[in-house]
Amino acid sequence: MTVAPFENPALATGVQVALTLRLLGGLETAEIARAFLVPEATMAQRISRAKQRIKAAGASFDLPPPAEQAERLGVVLHVVYLVFNEGYTATSGAQLLRAELTAEAIRLTRGAEEAGADAALLISPYYNKPTQDGIYRHYAAVADATGLPLILYNIPGRTGSNITPDTIARLARLPNIAGVKEASGNLAQVLEIIDESGADFGIYSGDDILTLPIMAAGGHGVIAVGANLMPRAYVELTDALLAGDLERARMQNHRLLPLMMALTLEVNPIPVKTALAMMGQCADEFRLPLTPMSPGARVRLEDVLREYELV
Repeated sequence: MTVAPFENPALATGVQVALTLRLLGGLETAEIARAFLVPEATMAQRISRAKQRIKAAGASFDLPPPAEQAERLGVVLHVVYLVFNEGYTATSGAQLLRAELTAEAIRLTRGAEEAGADAALLISPYYNKPTQDGIYRHYAAVADATGLPLILYNIPGRTGSNITPDTIARLARLPNIAGVKEASGNLAQVLEIIDESGADFGIYSGDDILTLPIMAAGGHGVIAVGANLMPRAYVELTDALLAGDLERARMQNHRLLPLMMALTLEVNPIPVKTALAMMGQCADEFRLPLTPMSPGARVRLEDVLREYELV
């Protein structure tokens, strides 16, 4: 029996996720062990046992995708495993699927769907700087290829092109385009999107600092950087805003402001990953071209984390 990657739900276990990464990504055991925060010898034993189980079941893998794609999809599988098998309270296995080409975006989104993700957050095509019609057709093609709810991600400062309110309103009419993560930094544009896209279309702030004004104007939430460090505090902020309690929301926003500002000391995700490393949640490692946080900024970040008793 030949099983295509990610199509068999039985593979979504911790051991088999590690094996999937090993077979599909061409990663070394040490890399996988570091990703799952276990000793290399332990991971080697798990992979060996998983190989024996899959061999006994008569399963095999073929058509391995490029290593980077396999690694991303392996992350989705691991999140799904944590949600369904370890009692985590996450509500979605959504994965940011970076893709310059539409065919790659379709391939990754289908892989995430087969891995068990609940939704996909897709950045708009970068570098190519397509027209608005090109952006529309890109997302429409992905939407047509998957049953997952899709969230658009508009961040012109990184992609080099803006998704206009007209294009977002047009995309909002597609059945499984569920919302947009708006990180243009342009409040006037956000107001236009709220006005043109309909009440059922989810509009989420893509900038922590703009959560209060966007939600006060009718946005539905935030996909936040700081929530990786203080999730409950961000839930309290968004709950207050959804309830229309602006006074409580302003107080909570004021409380979170130093953290929000500290997480912009250097380009994201350097500060948040550095903070998580200080909290003992991950390794303080970066892949080039990202580099470790500069000493001065690191001291300032740690001072803020101490104020919140996070370190």
